[in-house]
Amino acid sequence: MTTIEKTQQYVLNTYGRFPLTVVRGEGTRVWDEGDRGYLDFCSGIATCSLGHCHPALTTAISKQAGTLMHCSNLYHIEPQADLAELIVEKVVKQPGKIFFSNSGAEANDGLIKLARRFGLESGRYEVITFNKSFHGRTIGAMSATAQPKIHEGFDPLLPGFRYLEPNNLDAVKAALTDKTVAFLLEPIQGEGGVHAMTREFLEGLSTLAGEKNLLLLLDEVQCGFGRSGDLNGYDTIAPGLVPDAISWAKGMGGGFPIGAFWVAEKHAALLGPGSHGSTYGGNALACAASKAVIETIISEDLPGNAKAREVQIRETIARWNHPAITEVRGHGLLIGIGLKLEALKIPEGKIPSIHLCSELLEKGLLVPPAGPDTVRLLPPLNVTNQEIDQALKLVREALDTHLA
Repeated sequence: MTTIEKTQQYVLNTYGRFPLTVVRGEGTRVWDEGDRGYLDFCSGIATCSLGHCHPALTTAISKQAGTLMHCSNLYHIEPQADLAELIVEKVVKQPGKIFFSNSGAEANDGLIKLARRFGLESGRYEVITFNKSFHGRTIGAMSATAQPKIHEGFDPLLPGFRYLEPNNLDAVKAALTDKTVAFLLEPIQGEGGVHAMTREFLEGLSTLAGEKNLLLLLDEVQCGFGRSGDLNGYDTIAPGLVPDAISWAKGMGGGFPIGAFWVAEKHAALLGPGSHGSTYGGNALACAASKAVIETIISEDLPGNAKAREVQIRETIARWNHPAITEVRGHGLLIGIGLKLEALKIPEGKIPSIHLCSELLEKGLLVPPAGPDTVRLLPPLNVTNQEIDQALKLVREALDTHLA
């Protein structure tokens, strides 16, 4: 029985999987069961920040696995304290405290709980989120996600959310009520199609939060830790912005499962003993892995490489002047290529972006879709200019093949 057959028989069918079994990886490439190589511009969906099997990460995991993998959060854990210090001092650079989880959805649930606790005394609980957002698959994070397709079949959702159009500050002002307690948003929406917030919008929300005593909560699960071209996605868009709390996951572990959220010092006392917890969150092995990843991102200036490669991608695609591309969206190495669907000939019944991703897989390039009309480029942050050129050549070939 093949791996695909075993998956179909024994694994719950909750993913739309491409017909590929990945068995090993190195750097920016992975290999299948037949030892065919692929250029990986999916990176575990913006997760493998350093590519596959980076020496700094594998060494850190091996060393920590032979020392201490897990103990309860009833005790102090040295790698956890070291990682928290690194994030607060070198990434956020603002006083605050960290809670460690296992995923981005859990981290966002933590932000929702923070907002509920913040609004408790005043009777406020409503969180404003934004259309095309994606905050995770737990019932809380899913309720915060402003996409009907994510909600379908899971009513009743957690109450207390209002969904608004992003980058429309007037709509936000009009929607505020005496129940509003926080804004929750991705500086760069990933799953919703790679849509970035504007500087004016982020700064406007920050001003409103200050005036109305609201929390500004930023979901950096996909755009954080160098992916945007800066250590923080919000720094790329609105330098100097100071949020009240930030969630992370994906790229902070380089492929090892870990999530976290930071709470500004002035709000940290809201979540005291017994208010939140996680059995595995912040275990020694995950924290050692994450520390190695973040230190490498900083020491090798991988945000700088992300910025340079973004320029390369944008300039190359601009030179094509391709009739099937509407625009290039995003920042750094969180890039969405918008598709002009009427310019493409796609088989009936096929979703354009998924069909093109399947075609690119056949050509040896792994890329994920982001909605029906967007193909994402999410290579490792240390991708080279030659690898970018190789990937873009394949993207153009696939688009040319499907011109109407």
